[in-house]
Amino acid sequence: MHEIIQSPSDVVAVKISGKITLDDLKAIMDRLDEVMAEHEKVHVFAETQGIEGVELSALPEHMRRAFPLFSQLNRFGRVAVVADQAWIRAGTRLESAMLPNISYRTYMPEEREEALGWVCGPAMAAAN
Repeated sequence: MHEIIQSPSDVVAVKISGKITLDDLKAIMDRLDEVMAEHEKVHVFAETQGIEGVELSALPEHMRRAFPLFSQLNRFGRVAVVADQAWIRAGTRLESAMLPNISYRTYMPEEREEALGWVCGPAMAAAN
């Protein structure tokens, strides 16, 4: 299940829990496409809770949409992942090492507001 979180227009903010389905991945990619169409630099906030895995039948379609993003990695700025599961935080650190030009940070659930503030940057601070 996913929920799009209200955020500044240059931020894709989502909360994901349970089993990740094709519909979840499509909605997240649709949101990313919208933000990338409007902004040169995009930031990402992902909050995960109790992830049970990904629907395997969703992966081919998701990879078809996600693969072209590798040519646009320079358009990604800050990425924060808030996760209650250690394997998600470890996977994020591994991804960060493989994509060193993107600024990644991982957070525990109790650090959620700090993570959201870091990703949203000055726009979030100005709104508060």
